[in-house]
Amino acid sequence: MKKLYSLIPILLLSIHLITAQQIKSPSEFLGYELGSQFSRHADVVNYFNHVAENSGLVQYHNYGKTNERRPLTYAIITSEENIANLENIRKSHLTSAGIGNAGENSDKAIVWLSYNVHGNEASSTEAAMKTLFNLITEKKDWLKNTIVIMDPCVNPDGRDRYANWYNQVKTEPYNISQKATEHHEPWPGGRPNHYLFDLNRDWAWATQIETQERLKIYNQWLPHIHVDFHEQGINEPYYFAPAAEPLHEVITPFQRDFQTRIGKNHAQYFDKEGWLYFTGERFDLLYPSYGDTYPTYMGAIGMTYEKAGNGRAGLGIKTDEGYVLTLKDRLEHHYTTGLSTIEVASKNASELNKEFMNYFSDEEFEYKSYALNGSPDKINSLKKLLDRHDIQYGNSNSGKINGYNFRNNRSGSLNTNNNTLVVSTNQPKGKMVKVLFEPQTKLMDSLTYDITAWSLPYAYGLDAVASNKIISGSGKQEDVNIQNSANPNGAGYITKWNSMQDAQFLADLIKNDIKVRFSEVPFESNGQKFAPGSILITKSDNREIENFDSQVIEMANKHERQLLTAETSFAGSGPDFGSSEIKIINEQKIGLLKGDEVSSLNFGEIWYFFEQDLNYPVTPINTDYFSRIDLHDLDVLIMPEGWYSDFMDEKTLNKISSWVKDGGKLIAVGSAVGTFNKKEGFGLKENKKPEKDSTATDANLIPYAKRERESIKNMITGSIIKTKVDNTHPLAFGYEVDYFTLKLSSDSYSLLNDGYNVSYIREPQVVAGFAGSEAAKNLKNSLVFGEVPMGNGSIIYMVDNPLFRAFWENGKLFFANAIFFTNNTGYDY
Repeated sequence: MKKLYSLIPILLLSIHLITAQQIKSPSEFLGYELGSQFSRHADVVNYFNHVAENSGLVQYHNYGKTNERRPLTYAIITSEENIANLENIRKSHLTSAGIGNAGENSDKAIVWLSYNVHGNEASSTEAAMKTLFNLITEKKDWLKNTIVIMDPCVNPDGRDRYANWYNQVKTEPYNISQKATEHHEPWPGGRPNHYLFDLNRDWAWATQIETQERLKIYNQWLPHIHVDFHEQGINEPYYFAPAAEPLHEVITPFQRDFQTRIGKNHAQYFDKEGWLYFTGERFDLLYPSYGDTYPTYMGAIGMTYEKAGNGRAGLGIKTDEGYVLTLKDRLEHHYTTGLSTIEVASKNASELNKEFMNYFSDEEFEYKSYALNGSPDKINSLKKLLDRHDIQYGNSNSGKINGYNFRNNRSGSLNTNNNTLVVSTNQPKGKMVKVLFEPQTKLMDSLTYDITAWSLPYAYGLDAVASNKIISGSGKQEDVNIQNSANPNGAGYITKWNSMQDAQFLADLIKNDIKVRFSEVPFESNGQKFAPGSILITKSDNREIENFDSQVIEMANKHERQLLTAETSFAGSGPDFGSSEIKIINEQKIGLLKGDEVSSLNFGEIWYFFEQDLNYPVTPINTDYFSRIDLHDLDVLIMPEGWYSDFMDEKTLNKISSWVKDGGKLIAVGSAVGTFNKKEGFGLKENKKPEKDSTATDANLIPYAKRERESIKNMITGSIIKTKVDNTHPLAFGYEVDYFTLKLSSDSYSLLNDGYNVSYIREPQVVAGFAGSEAAKNLKNSLVFGEVPMGNGSIIYMVDNPLFRAFWENGKLFFANAIFFTNNTGYDY
C-alpha cells in the first residue's frame, strides 16, 4: 500500500504533463505562425475551445450571439482548485460590493481582459490567444490567487469584416507601402459592429446586443481590474495607464494610484525591450460609456491600452518614422501588457479586495436621490436601462420633493404620483447612479476625448429633481397589463402620441396595411381630450379589411397601447373625423444614403433606428450609384451626417430639388445640413461668427503651446442646451414647449425666414457639459430642428442629431414625426 500511495503524486504529475502536451500553441493549432495572418473569428473560437477541452484551468462559455450570428464568448482561467470553487468565489466577491451575502469576502484578484472592441484594431485578439496559452503553461502560479476572465473578441462582426477584407486584398508578401490597397479600408471599415456602432461608446447605454449580453456576465463578476485593448495611429508607439485628465470625481485616490503602479510595471518590460510608450495623455476618464470608465465607476481599475496599428497597418506598414510596424510587433506588445496586468493583480490581491470593498462603502454626495416624472413609456424605458446595470429603483408618492429642478435649471420641486420613479445613491452602485444622473458633471479640464454631458433625465425627457436627502421608495411597481376589447359598432379607435412605443404601434399598423389618421389640432371624443398627433384608426378608412376590429385590438394589445373606442365620428369639440385637420398617414417609402461621403456612425444610428427602434423598412442607397436611381420611387430621402462636397454637384442638387418640389421629403441630419447653406430655394444660412480686427493681440500671436487650449473657446463638446419648441408643428407633436438637445458641435444656422422654426435657441442656456464661450454666444437665434417647404414637398433640417448613439431617447420621436407627420404627402404615380 505504501508503494501505491507513493505512486499517486507521480501519476497525477504524469496526467498533467500529458494534458499539457495535448494543448497546442496558437501557431500549432492554426497552422501558421501567429501574427503572419489575421485569424478569422471562428478560428479563434476553435482555439479557445481546444484549450478549454484540454486544460483543467480553463472554462469557455458563450454569452450570446451577434446580429450576424457569430458567438460572443468568454474564458475563465484560474487554478483547478479555484475552478472547483468558482461560484463560491464569485458570490463572496460580490459580497464586498454589498451585493448578496455569501458570509465571507473573497481573497482572490479578478482581472477581466477585453480584446478587439474595435474590429479593425485586430492585433489584440491574436494577442489573446498567446496570452491564454502562456498563462496556463508558464504563469500558472499567478492563477492560485487570481481569476482571469478573457473576452477574446468583443466585436466579432467588425473583426471579420476587417479580416476577411484584408485577407482578400493583401499582396504576397504583404506590402509595407502606405499607398498599397491593403492599407486603405473601404467604407465603412471594420471598426464598428453590424449596425456600425462604436461598441466602446456603448457600455453605459447598452443599445447593442453585444453590450447587452456582455453586461449580464460582467455584472455577475464586477472585476477588480478591467483592460480594454485598442490600437491607434500607425505613428504612435504604445499607450498605457495612468489616464489623462479629466477624471471623474467619483474615481478614488487608490484607483488613480493603482493605474500608475500597473503602468510602471509595464514600463519595466518595455524599457527592457527598448519599446517606446506614453502615459497620462489624451485618454481621459470622464465619459461613462467607455470600456475603461464604465468598469471604473463599477469599482474596477479600468484601463485602455493602445498600440500603434489599427486598420491601416495590416500585416506590416512603413511608418512616417521609417520603421516597419508589423502585426507580430503589435500582438507582442499587447501580450506583454496583458501578462503584466495579471502579474500586478496577483501580487496585490489582498489590497485589491480591501480597496474594492472601500469603493462600495457609503459616500456623501451632494445629491442622494433622484425623483423622476413622465409618461409611463419613458419611465419604463429608463427602468429597462437601470435593469441592465442592476441598479436599484423604486416608486414614491410622498407629496412634494424639493431639490434641484432639471427642467428649470435651479432649485425647485416635483409633485410625486404613483408612477414617480426614485433612484438613490444609497445602494451598491450608488457611484454609478451619481455619474449617470447628476445634473452637471464636474470638469477638472475642458479638453476631453468625448461628450461632457449625458444626464439621464434630459436624455429620457423626464421631469426630475435631485434631492440632498434619501427618498424612500417602494419596490418595483408591477407593469400594468393593457387589454383592449373590440367594439365593431363604433366609428373607430383613438390612441395618444408621445413616445416611441406609440410610433412602433403606428409603424406596425402601416406595415399591415391598416389606414391611420392623425390630428393636427386638439379634439375631444367620448368626453376625453386628445392632443395634436393623436392617432385615429377609423372603420371608414378600413372597411375593406376583413376582421378589422380584431386585427387592431390584437396589435394594440401586443404593443400595450391603450385604445379609446370612438362611438361616433362627431367630435365633442374640435374637428370631426372627416375634417381636413384629421390627416391620413401615407405609407412612406424611405431611402437612406450610405457610402464614402456619409458618416458610417450616423448611417448606423439611423439604420438601427428603423430596424430596431421603429421596426419599419428603409432602403439604403449608396452614393456611388445615386445618380442612376429614380427618386420618385421614394417618399423620403435621409442624408445622414457626412461630407457631401464632392457628392452634391449641381446636377445632384437639381435632381434632389426637383424631386422635393414634386412632393418628396428630404431629411438632413447634423453636418449634412451644411450642404444646403446659402443654396437657392433651400432657405438655410449659417450664423457666421463676427470677424475681429487683426491686431497684435489676435489669435495668430498666441504662443504655439497655448493654441490648443485657446481653441476650445470655439468648441462644443457634447453639451446639453435648452431649446424652445413650437409643439403645434407636426414635427414636434408629443413634445412640451421646451426640449433639451444634445449639441455635438458649434455649427450654428440662422432662424428660418421661409420655413418653420420648430426647435430653436433664442438665448443659449447651457444646462450641462462644456460649451466654449465664443461657440455658445454664436448659438443665439439659431435653428435646431426646422422645415422649409419647397413646392409640394419640404426639407427637414436636424442641426443636432436626435439619434446620437441611440441613447438620447427623447430625440427619437422627432425623427418619427419627420417620417410620418411632417408634410406627409406621398406620391400617387
